[in-house]
Amino acid sequence: MPPSICEVCHVTRAAVIRPKNSQKICKQCFLSVFEDEIHETIVANSLFHRGERIAIGASGGKDSTVLASVLKTLNERHDYGLNLVLLSIDEGIRGYRDDSLETVKRNATQYGMPLEIVGYDELYGWTMDQVVAQVGKKGNCTYCGVFRRQALDRGAAKLGIKHVVTGHNADDVAETVMMNLLRGDLPRLARATSIVTASAASEIKRSKPLKYAYEKEIVLYAHHQKLDYFSTECIYSPEAFRGSARALIKDLEKIRPSSILDIVKSGEDMASLVPPEISGSASCAADGEDTTTGCGSQNTNNESMAQMEATLVANEAAAEMETEIKLPSGSSNIQRVEAQTPVKIHDKRSKGRRKVVKQVMGQCERCGYLSSQKVCKACTLLEGLNKSRPRTTVEVGIEEEEGSTTLMRQAASLAISAG
Repeated sequence: MPPSICEVCHVTRAAVIRPKNSQKICKQCFLSVFEDEIHETIVANSLFHRGERIAIGASGGKDSTVLASVLKTLNERHDYGLNLVLLSIDEGIRGYRDDSLETVKRNATQYGMPLEIVGYDELYGWTMDQVVAQVGKKGNCTYCGVFRRQALDRGAAKLGIKHVVTGHNADDVAETVMMNLLRGDLPRLARATSIVTASAASEIKRSKPLKYAYEKEIVLYAHHQKLDYFSTECIYSPEAFRGSARALIKDLEKIRPSSILDIVKSGEDMASLVPPEISGSASCAADGEDTTTGCGSQNTNNESMAQMEATLVANEAAAEMETEIKLPSGSSNIQRVEAQTPVKIHDKRSKGRRKVVKQVMGQCERCGYLSSQKVCKACTLLEGLNKSRPRTTVEVGIEEEEGSTTLMRQAASLAISAG
């Protein structure tokens, strides 16, 4: 890095360009500013309270590794009084997750944090390698994502922890916003943009302390702090729909660096218009504290949404009263024009608005975990997988294989001699 004048401390040092605001900043100032911004996010959103046990969703990647490092630093610097624990999910992907878990184990030693590993195999009876062998590489990320979200809750419940933090950054949130817009999934948009998600149907809440941190900033922080993390991409993820949203956002970022936070802010603004009963988002209060962003404006948002709905209903009612107007048949020219282009004020055959499905968060009838349906998505996916799995497994031992081969050879020799 060539020496330059740092725009923060105004000292000539080797400086880098901050992706967030194109600011020239030296290494020392960058690390300090990055940590201060995470601290401000934590304080502004009241993410933690003293004495709370926190499970850090650790995958061994850059995001969760930086999250663990920063939380440890801030916990000691600002005296949060938190009890931090690493929680890892073993999806059962050979050549990927087994290697990354070795990184997590090293992080646990480096940061002095206890580590708990929960596997798909023990929770669901399937590994992701087995799932991919069953369903193929298209759509496998749906299984993994659904299973992982529930596995984090199960792992936290096993540890008796009610708060899980994940390493989702601004790029991840922007990708999720873009995916939900492309799919037209309005109810899920509110849950995706909230920095804290919780529900009365579950004791476990989640938060994203890195929500406003760029992915490039996280990489720079990990590089300058010389953190030990795993950087290989999942071998099954190239087919994921998220990859298309990621490529689109990266192209936008090249043209406008602030587009990532702009998309996040747009998602927050759109989510604020969705009533909680439709989005299925968390209630504002958790353990007697206001833990979500913007809860004080909930009534205002509901009123504005109600006004919008009333206006739309009024417009649709007015459309029903509109009539088709035909020109008088005074001349052949007018008749010909009328036959070719009938004049209508309102086309009643036009497609109406798509109805927003109401979602109410509750508990799955089968497993008891959080779900917006009677049966959660994890149980539904498992049911489909288990239908094609044989109830009993037939195992052939080495001795049986050798015995059967010997019998075949003897039968072949008898056939030859008889011939």
